[in-house]
Amino acid sequence: MKNLFDPAAAEDVKQRILRLNPESKRQWGTMTLSQTLAHCTSGIQMAMGTINPKRASSPASLIGLLIKPLVLGGDKPMRRNSPSSPELFSQDPTQCDFERERTELIAAVDTFANRGAMGCSQHPHPFFGRLKPQEWAILMHKHLDHHLRQFGA
Repeated sequence: MKNLFDPAAAEDVKQRILRLNPESKRQWGTMTLSQTLAHCTSGIQMAMGTINPKRASSPASLIGLLIKPLVLGGDKPMRRNSPSSPELFSQDPTQCDFERERTELIAAVDTFANRGAMGCSQHPHPFFGRLKPQEWAILMHKHLDHHLRQFGA
C-alpha cells in the first residue's frame, strides 16, 4: 500500500503537485485549486499534530471506526466529495495564493516524510479515531492522491 513514509511515493506526490498550475481544472467538488492545496497542507499538519480537530459526533465517529479498515486496508482511492473536518479548511479562501500554497504543501510532504513515525500525531483522527503512524502515512497518501486526481494530476 502506498504511503508517505515511502520516499518514492512521497517524491511521486511532490512531482504531481508540481505539475499543477493555476489553470488546472477541477473535476469535482467546490474548492478552488489554491484552497485545495491549503486544505491538503492542513491535513498533513493534522497528521503531525500541529492541528488537532475535534472528534466527529456520533454516529459519524462510529461509522468512521467501522469503515477505517476499508479505507486504509487497500489501494482503492477515496470517494469523491468525502466529508472532512471543518478545521482543515481555510477560514478566508481569498487569502489562498497558488504558488505559496503549493510551496507550503511540498514542504509539509517533505517534513512528514522525513519525520517518519515519530512525527505522527497521537491525537485521534476526527473520523477514524486513533491511528498508528503507518495508518497516518497511508491516509495522507490517499488524501493527497484524492485531491491531485480532483485537479487532473
